[in-house]
Amino acid sequence: MKKISKDIPLSEITLRRYERPHKETRRDIIRKLCLSIGLLQPGDSRDVIVDVLYVLLNAKKQKKKLTSEEVKDNVIKVRKKHKLPLIGIASSNIRRQLRRLKDLFIIEKINNSYRITEFLSLSEIFEEKFESFLIPTVSARVREYFNAVDENFKKSSK
Repeated sequence: MKKISKDIPLSEITLRRYERPHKETRRDIIRKLCLSIGLLQPGDSRDVIVDVLYVLLNAKKQKKKLTSEEVKDNVIKVRKKHKLPLIGIASSNIRRQLRRLKDLFIIEKINNSYRITEFLSLSEIFEEKFESFLIPTVSARVREYFNAVDENFKKSSK
């Protein structure tokens, strides 16, 4: 039997549609955003990504960059303030969450420090990075696979 190599996506994006944001806390709105773009899975209690983004958004107000350790320390403060369990706060996991945010162009790394990309608003980042770059490239490639399947099934019944 032929061995299949692991299929690793070049990029990926998950988009989910929820109710319009209403009178929710800042953390709840950030949580819904993370759910909406696939950074958090529905029903997932491991939500430290929400606090990582929360901390970076607070730092953006002062145009401040944070190291991963500063992010970790601030995440611990936020989780204590909201009376949340201190799970997912290991340095390695914080760095993993930072990488996930970086992969979606929400944050950038400059000299071992992180910031919201160019200190832009999240709506500007969505427009510039998601709508203009990420979504069209992923959509075009998915379309190629749809076309390839159509062509393959037109040719023969292999």
